[in-house]
Amino acid sequence: MFSWKPRHIYRIKMKKFKTAKESRVSITELMLPSHSNFGGKVHGGHILNLMDQIAFACASKHSQAYCVTASVNRVNFLNPIEVGELVTLKASINYTGRTSMVVGVRVESENVKTGETKHCNSSYFTMVAKDDNGKNLAVPGLQIEDVNGLRRFARSKERKLSASDRDSKYSPRKFKVNEYLHVLEGENVKLDLD
Repeated sequence: MFSWKPRHIYRIKMKKFKTAKESRVSITELMLPSHSNFGGKVHGGHILNLMDQIAFACASKHSQAYCVTASVNRVNFLNPIEVGELVTLKASINYTGRTSMVVGVRVESENVKTGETKHCNSSYFTMVAKDDNGKNLAVPGLQIEDVNGLRRFARSKERKLSASDRDSKYSPRKFKVNEYLHVLEGENVKLDLD
């Protein structure tokens, strides 16, 4: 019996910086009845699953490593997706940290009969590259080539900083009840503290 084993495994040398174009990915999928919710529209959970998959593909392509989802920022369902429509998801790297990347994901649907397209969702996935032992792995930086790329990078950095400030501001040790009682005014809430 013939057995062949490679003597050398060639790994493509990782670049220090990559453009968003180098790791951009898109997929198109037909929405089937099995993807629908009780209201007859495509289930949001199915779309989120597809979004996570394409964010993984984009981040893995950029980092040349296995990636995990660290967080998802702002998921707004702007328009419903109908069964029978084509859904296209597009992903690109918007921001790179030392081991993390923010992947911008855009979801559009297309009515195959009329050709009408709708923007259904845009979201931002923070993905972290991992090595074979599950440790965080350094990723290539982002080479920005145009004003839109700079805008996306700056927006992602601002989003990251504001999330950090918000988490710190509302930590149990720093939270002062009397400073936030005014936010309850006009809200559908009843305060009943012990």
